[in-house]
Amino acid sequence: MADVLPLVEARLRTALGEPDARAAVTFLGTDRIEVLRFQEGDVVRYATLGMSAQPMADPTAVLADPVKGPRAELVLSVRSGVADTGKVLRPLAVLAASPQVEGVVVAPGASLDVGEPLWPGAPFTSVLVAEPGGLVEDLELDAPLDPVRFLPLLPMTPNEAAWKRVHGAQALQERWLTQGTDLRDPVRKSVALD
Repeated sequence: MADVLPLVEARLRTALGEPDARAAVTFLGTDRIEVLRFQEGDVVRYATLGMSAQPMADPTAVLADPVKGPRAELVLSVRSGVADTGKVLRPLAVLAASPQVEGVVVAPGASLDVGEPLWPGAPFTSVLVAEPGGLVEDLELDAPLDPVRFLPLLPMTPNEAAWKRVHGAQALQERWLTQGTDLRDPVRKSVALD
């Protein structure tokens, strides 16, 4: 069976251009996760490469299917030059390794928390997984493999994450939208949640 990672990297390059930096992180007992950085004007995008090498398995399944199951990579977009967002590489790799380490299936609407600021001084310790298909199109693979989905990550403050747990992802996204929240601002304050 063909290695999906070269196809995933080609899709990222087609959608985002040439990466200007990349870093690799390996956690004990997991496959290597790379994080690629793409600069576009005043926006820097970080995309994982490696999470989609294996399908995500249902944590309740007795045996993980080595072929079938959802595959994904993560994409984070932030304004450059405002904060030291380059330090987000390790937290992103941690999130990308979570399906292998914790047996979770990362899907739109999910919250992922790293338990520490995403980068030095960041007001965010978690992200909301958004719907794919906008920035990078899904990558169709030969049957029976599921397509690779490129999931945007939206940084959340602890207050927003707590509010989302009660009211849901859709309600938080609507709150961001109605208040004109710049989700790419790496130092933004929490949206009003009254």
